[in-house]
Amino acid sequence: MKLDRRTVLIGGGAGIGLIVAYSLWPGGLGSDLPLKPGEQPFGNFIKIGRDGRVTVAVPQTETGQGIWTGLAQIVADELGAAWETVAVEPAPLTTGYANALAKAQGWPDGLRITAGSTSVRAFEQPLREAAATARAMLIGAAADRWNVAERECEAADGMVVNGVRTFGFGELAEEAADRSPPRRPQLRSGTKGRLIGQPLQRLDGPAKADGSVRFAGDVRLPGMLFASARLAPPGGKLTAFTRSAIEGASGVRHLTVRDHALAVAADTWWQAERAIKAADAKFTGPQTAPDIRPIFDDALESGEADSWFTRGDYNATVRGSRPLASTYYVAPSLHLGLEPLSATARLTGDHLEVWAATQAPDAARARAEKAANGARVSFYPMPAGEPAGRALEADTIPLAVELARATGRPVQLSLSHSANQNHDHPQGGAIAKMMALPGQGGITAAWKMRFASPGGFGSALASIGGRDSSPDLRQADLDGSVPPYAIPHVAVDAVSVPVAYEAGYMRGSPQREFTFFTESFVDELAHAAGYQPLAFRMAMLGGNPRLARCLQIATRVAGWDGGAAGSTMGLAACSAFGSHIALVASATIGEAQQVRVQRLVAAVDCGRVVNSGLVTQQVAAGLVWALAQATIAAPEWVAGMPRARTLGSLGLPRLKDTPDLTIQLAPSDARPGGVSGLGPAVLAPAVANAIYAGTGKRMRSLPFDPMSAA
Repeated sequence: MKLDRRTVLIGGGAGIGLIVAYSLWPGGLGSDLPLKPGEQPFGNFIKIGRDGRVTVAVPQTETGQGIWTGLAQIVADELGAAWETVAVEPAPLTTGYANALAKAQGWPDGLRITAGSTSVRAFEQPLREAAATARAMLIGAAADRWNVAERECEAADGMVVNGVRTFGFGELAEEAADRSPPRRPQLRSGTKGRLIGQPLQRLDGPAKADGSVRFAGDVRLPGMLFASARLAPPGGKLTAFTRSAIEGASGVRHLTVRDHALAVAADTWWQAERAIKAADAKFTGPQTAPDIRPIFDDALESGEADSWFTRGDYNATVRGSRPLASTYYVAPSLHLGLEPLSATARLTGDHLEVWAATQAPDAARARAEKAANGARVSFYPMPAGEPAGRALEADTIPLAVELARATGRPVQLSLSHSANQNHDHPQGGAIAKMMALPGQGGITAAWKMRFASPGGFGSALASIGGRDSSPDLRQADLDGSVPPYAIPHVAVDAVSVPVAYEAGYMRGSPQREFTFFTESFVDELAHAAGYQPLAFRMAMLGGNPRLARCLQIATRVAGWDGGAAGSTMGLAACSAFGSHIALVASATIGEAQQVRVQRLVAAVDCGRVVNSGLVTQQVAAGLVWALAQATIAAPEWVAGMPRARTLGSLGLPRLKDTPDLTIQLAPSDARPGGVSGLGPAVLAPAVANAIYAGTGKRMRSLPFDPMSAA
């Protein structure tokens, strides 16, 4: 699938059914990369062509976060390549591309996954080492030709240079690939000629701008049918439908009836959707109230809690005193992406091919293999057009495979936007009772959070791992629950909330929920103690100088006015994903009792910056996305499913509602951190704190409802 002159995506490779050539290095290092004529492999991440093109195999899914560009830029910088010669392709589905942070994050070890703002953190070092190895081999080949010492040569702009003499990478690739690689390649140092940190053009930008990039719904195969479906609620079954409405519909080729689904395949998707809509399928499902807040209240009050984290002795410290307390709530929120769930399947003899967007391609392939009934499987991971995390679980694959088997033709199954909302796996929602005891001078001496949630990320990990979801919360559901402040006595207790819906992974969560709880409550404590919110935070950040610096930068750039009564400024900060962010929001409540945000100023320390443009884009996009999540109405629930709403009725922010955005990057030599979840983490508390400063109303629930604020 060609994107443009520089960006090539190859949806297959070793292990997924394509016939490819392999090349082995004499030093014993192999490569799983598929090769075109004239290409030479340099390990599992890099190929160099005779024409000088450098192709980087990217293990991570492009969801709009710019990872095709970011990871390729790491390689180009370390290798000394010219940016205009760099291309990318998805890495093949072999074992050499697991997310190196999976085990540390509490995820299944060896999992290939794009989530949790881990992509740069997990792959920067392996990519630098791979590029340094290739650079050393290219320089060695050139030095041999010139009969000079390798130390007298350097790589820059796609060439090896010795004085005025040069060889292009393409001229050296074949000879260099035959050399034994160095055991410990020397990483580049210094700043001369470096690409790292520069706001280089995104490799996926031109193709997305002209529409040539192909997503899962763009797959077209000879003789393909198009399918739509209605799926049962969690635990429900199909009870009735009007068969005649389907059998008499134009273009309909097949009907599948199962306990859990009703699906129609037709010549066009619109024909399939009209037919299945007319069939008016009826399902059983659990009894659920439109508002599920009482379930969270009950769990918080009476649920059995597990001690997740302790420091010091909270109970002994507060014994005989009356800590300050407040309760905060975050309603479940939907992904609301423009790309619905979609999968295409083709069964030819004993060979099954599947195309789907996924953030966990190994798990998606395993799902296809389970549905294949012994057929050989080729899985082609597609870019994800839904950026908030729903693509982690490619759960339309089994039904698409069943339809392809039943019809004997390729079938593309796509859910309608309403069905996509009904069967979303939302961020699960959370509630927390926050308690704290002021110490000397008003600074917090003891802190406790009793937290209740059905989780989400942990359930998604269980699903993609082929395991049944358990009611217990996992590490992935509790990351970010410990405040970033030097409070001597801290306790975090977690309660699992039983819900009828299927919670899932969402970008920025659960840090988004925990930061809302923590930073809103810190603001309460500051005002109760008579402290200015900035000074109150700074007094507790002696052990976190990077976050303290972000607070100083953000408040200086924003012209922080102290956040006292009558101000329209609010402050929030967090350390998450190996990075740090502080945000100053200027916000008010408008005449229509709606939250209006005029300005957002963020300071970010994400360690060594790979591409400053990508960081700025991701933080800004995260802030705007989080603003939408904070201001649209919470979903209503029916039979364990969110009720579908049209996008036009949601009250999503428009361009005219977009606040003035300033993103300041703090220079840092620390290892790179993640950025895509930073904006969602701090937006809501900063805005809520600004509203309190200006109106005296404390908004303790998300999404915001100024009419019910305390």
